[in-house]
Amino acid sequence: MTRVHHKGQGSFYFTYKRAASLHLLTPDEIFDSADQSLLSRLYEDKRLERKPARTQPPQLGEYFSMWANTAPEGGLLLLGMENDGSFSGCSMLSTNNLNDREKADSTYCPDSRTKSKRIKVTNKEGHEDFVVLFRTYYREDRVVTDVSGNAFVRKGDERHKLNNDQIRELQIDKGQIQFEQELTKLSFPEDFKETLIEAFVEGVYTKRNLIEAHSREEILQDRGLGKIVKGHFVPNNACVLLFAKDPKRSFPGCYIRFLRYEGDVEEGGYKFNAIKDVWFEGCIPDSIIEAAREIKSQLREFSRLEEDGKFYTAPEYPEEAWYEAIVNACVHRSYGLRNMNIFVKMFDDRLVVESPGGFPPLVTPETIYTMHSPRNPLLMQAMFHLDFVKCAAEGTKRMRDRMQEMRLPNPEFKQTQEATGASVVVTLRNNRQQRKVWVDSSVLKYIPREVAVTLTPEEMRIINFIGENGQIKVVEAHRLLQPSIKTWQTVKSKLMSLCERGMLVHVHSKTIKRDTNAYFKFAAPLKKTDDIGKDA
Repeated sequence: MTRVHHKGQGSFYFTYKRAASLHLLTPDEIFDSADQSLLSRLYEDKRLERKPARTQPPQLGEYFSMWANTAPEGGLLLLGMENDGSFSGCSMLSTNNLNDREKADSTYCPDSRTKSKRIKVTNKEGHEDFVVLFRTYYREDRVVTDVSGNAFVRKGDERHKLNNDQIRELQIDKGQIQFEQELTKLSFPEDFKETLIEAFVEGVYTKRNLIEAHSREEILQDRGLGKIVKGHFVPNNACVLLFAKDPKRSFPGCYIRFLRYEGDVEEGGYKFNAIKDVWFEGCIPDSIIEAAREIKSQLREFSRLEEDGKFYTAPEYPEEAWYEAIVNACVHRSYGLRNMNIFVKMFDDRLVVESPGGFPPLVTPETIYTMHSPRNPLLMQAMFHLDFVKCAAEGTKRMRDRMQEMRLPNPEFKQTQEATGASVVVTLRNNRQQRKVWVDSSVLKYIPREVAVTLTPEEMRIINFIGENGQIKVVEAHRLLQPSIKTWQTVKSKLMSLCERGMLVHVHSKTIKRDTNAYFKFAAPLKKTDDIGKDA
């Protein structure tokens, strides 16, 4: 290949590349190399806030709080620059006023970790001047408030004030409040499932190779699930979530709600399209087991004829992937949001798990496979002793690997923000295109395997459609098989061929020549309890 070099191309490429890299600079890199040229090319974003010199020190304290609470790196406050990007400078300030602003971090937000420096600039009037650049670091260990007790975070290019519930939630995430260890008023052992506690104690003995005998109360206390006070065991929040007969007494949102929708879209109001709506209540281990049983019953299996002439069966989604998503939702959700529940939503094209609370600190969609930062460590450890989790930071990797093994898209992880609070949403997608060469395993109950071997890809799609919907019309089959088959006459010939081979029957009027209500169905009628793709 011949590379043509035009005059000025090299400088254009350099400028373009440098401009693109501005978006990738970290707050530290900006702070270390800041000059007027660099600052004039930056905009307000998740790293930088610009303020004129006249901004009052208490307001600066709010921005120091904001950056100190914004993971993962905090950010920068530039004093002496207007919103339009022009440099107004700080030389207009008196010595006392400038001092008040440069020490605003210690005066109005003493828990922030902030440093500053002056940078020489030429202001918009053309005079020599300077700006003050503050660098505030994210604090992993605490929620930082200003002296008025207010806390803020950065979202995009805006400052957001946290309400009391959000502050408490962030304090729990950062370990300031030992939420799991807060003692409860539930009575022990009357309000707890003793069989489950015994299983937990046995798991502790097995996994920790304990030899010396201990009471169950001593085991529970040792694992951080309560305290023995004056000879009586007092359970904490983690113990309630794990073993209580009715944890909703303390956490009204401690349940999993499973919704199966018709189609790919969630409708509301009079168009509400959920064909199944089940609530799984009780302690976390029980609700996981019951939810998993229901979800498994709703998933289909598909069989594919491989080159060796044998059928191989695979589920719609790998069990390890969707099961891990549900366990993670229960273990890592925010129980500080007591009234919010977990949702599992099944659509034709995807399975979605929504859990209350955002990602734990330092966890993002980009770090989800490598960062191990459990929001509820005591709960996580207890679930390990009950054999629900492995505590090895490999659950999400296993989800991804199993999806890839089935030639399905990687799991999707994202955080959403609603009026009720943040949620983590995990989405598993199936592969409709891949299904074109798979036969629904349930359908094989009505079609002999030796006959199914003879199916063409188009015939497989027809068979699967009937398996999902119970019947098919010519017009539906025509839409299904386009563009590979263009005429409805050819489609009808394929349907009639399936009838001649004993797989389908043609249901139509004996007197009407062109019966618009005519359809094809399996020769062996489907029982209601076995309807594929329908609510059992």
